[in-house]
Amino acid sequence: MNKITVPAKIENLQNVLDFVIKELDSVEYNIKALLQLELSIEEAYVNIANYAYESEDGEVLICCNINKNPLQITVQFIDCGIPYNPLKNENSDISLEIKEKKVGGLGILLIKKNVDNIAYEYKDGKNILTIQKKLNS
Repeated sequence: MNKITVPAKIENLQNVLDFVIKELDSVEYNIKALLQLELSIEEAYVNIANYAYESEDGEVLICCNINKNPLQITVQFIDCGIPYNPLKNENSDISLEIKEKKVGGLGILLIKKNVDNIAYEYKDGKNILTIQKKLNS
């Protein structure tokens, strides 16, 4: 599993995306799957950068692994910020009128809709969010 550690700052989003895309150099993937993966990575990373450490500085470890049979990528986001399980939140009701909707929650819904598997665990003082995406579907 290849890894990159970046300060948990919005300006490092492109570094994270570049790291993951470089991992895909050795495989042929469906462009729709790549776009869904990029969107999911952006949502997960931005949430960590914005909320994990409040006003303190912190880091995010990004781990990436590609399984070739079936062709699937696993991306883990590991931070030592405030414990937060995004999967505990109820899914946002997207059928409501915009003035009836609560702020927040759409990012995790978007990730759930665009990846094949998502999991969260809090272990050894670390938030570990894992997403998996099949790349040829």
